[in-house]
Amino acid sequence: MKKLVNSQQMKKIDAFTIDEIGIPAMVLMENAANQVVTAMEERISREDIILVICGSGNNGGDGMAAARILLNHGFQVDVFLIGEREKLSAESKKQLDIIENLEMVIWDDVSEINFKGYTVLVDAIFGIGLDRPAEGKYAETIQLMNEFHGYVFAVDIPSGISADNGQVLGTAVRADVTITFGIEKIGQLLYPGSLHTGKLIVSDIGFPPSAMDAISSNVLFYEESDLFSLPRRAAYSNKGTYGRVVIIAGSANMSGAAFLSAKAAYRTGAGLVQIVTPDENRAILQMQLPEAILTTYQPDGLDKESERLKIITAVSCADAIVVGPGIGKSEAARTVVDLVIKNSQIPLILDADALNILSDRFNEAALAGNDSRARISAVAQTVPEGSILTPHLKELARLLDKDLADIKADLLGTADFCTADSDLTFVMKDARTVVAHQDERFINATGNNGMATGGSGDVLTGIIAGLLAQGSTPSEAAKLGVYIHGLAGDITAQEKSEYSLMASDLIEALPAVLR
Repeated sequence: MKKLVNSQQMKKIDAFTIDEIGIPAMVLMENAANQVVTAMEERISREDIILVICGSGNNGGDGMAAARILLNHGFQVDVFLIGEREKLSAESKKQLDIIENLEMVIWDDVSEINFKGYTVLVDAIFGIGLDRPAEGKYAETIQLMNEFHGYVFAVDIPSGISADNGQVLGTAVRADVTITFGIEKIGQLLYPGSLHTGKLIVSDIGFPPSAMDAISSNVLFYEESDLFSLPRRAAYSNKGTYGRVVIIAGSANMSGAAFLSAKAAYRTGAGLVQIVTPDENRAILQMQLPEAILTTYQPDGLDKESERLKIITAVSCADAIVVGPGIGKSEAARTVVDLVIKNSQIPLILDADALNILSDRFNEAALAGNDSRARISAVAQTVPEGSILTPHLKELARLLDKDLADIKADLLGTADFCTADSDLTFVMKDARTVVAHQDERFINATGNNGMATGGSGDVLTGIIAGLLAQGSTPSEAAKLGVYIHGLAGDITAQEKSEYSLMASDLIEALPAVLR
């Protein structure tokens, strides 16, 4: 597990290294420049003609140092100093003096530059410190860079991207490769920042471990080594050892979501999986997944104690409970959700239509103020403590009665809002899924656009349930489940392409992930 940092945390790492450890800023700048050049040399040729665009801060100094090293290595390279000379940092002023002594071409006016005369651009304009929209000559230059048809490298972070949340500040450079220093920034993983970042290379420029450790961050992401946190399997065990998953899913003649969730739970290691679904789905599910225990009910008979008891009994003997995939929003579905919530003694995994039913209930209820705060408080009071909610962002917007655009603009802020006063875990599903529990934030970096397909969320729900049944805590099951789900997607995309990926393929890739 690795931590992510925002701009202020990164500045503290930098300051600690310089002031407390005593490594001069110029040394860090030279190290950064060398790392930029190394990454570039792996991707360009001596025939390329390079323009390095430099601001007045230390990001610009990194760029000027990189330009000088590229020149020394035999490349054709010019510099565009977009930053004002009188505002140059001390280190950047020294780098400028050096490249002037080398008589490099240094442009001062964007209108004089023929961008078509270059094949490679290097963005060293702003760095991580930008906190306001790019305007004027900076916005004009970024626009020209985005119209450029050659390779674009970004130094530390694409100019115009917020390191704190990945949002575009006015306009932003779209880089092919970003070479960042020391540690990943939050804004490089979240969209749209991730899209502008391109391939992210994390380079060591000399920040000592003590500088990294001096910064506390509650925003994390997983690496493959974190798969060691999977629940351990014992030689002396039986199916009861690995938990019983109960999945309340599907509506009449709509069994797909139930099947996908149940099979994913089995593939993730659950000992037993029980599906609770309408009678109409029995035959197809018995054929699709004979390993599952089937309990069926009559949706129009839920006024009878015998039918309700089927659901209550199933819930009472579960180690993990899923409710919601494919159940619809009928009156029968509402009754099922109520029965599960009222009779569960363990945390639930609430997905899809179960969340939509809660949203509808809150719309109908006379909540005090009926605002987002009242709604999230109602969620915490309604569902069992420790429950996992797995909304995609539209479902989350409905649940909170908030504008979708506002949620997208500040995913981490939304996570803070959702978990401030509860023990709930939120799986906020998006191209970069955020898992939030209390004060911990996890940003998932696995997965691809091929996973934007029907049933993918059902598979994720089953994976989380399988981990929860085996003894993982709700937050750990959610984080690890999201990571595994994305890895399965990446394996499948390599084998079948992002165009051809189907939800069932994700399940078949799980053995390779968990091997």
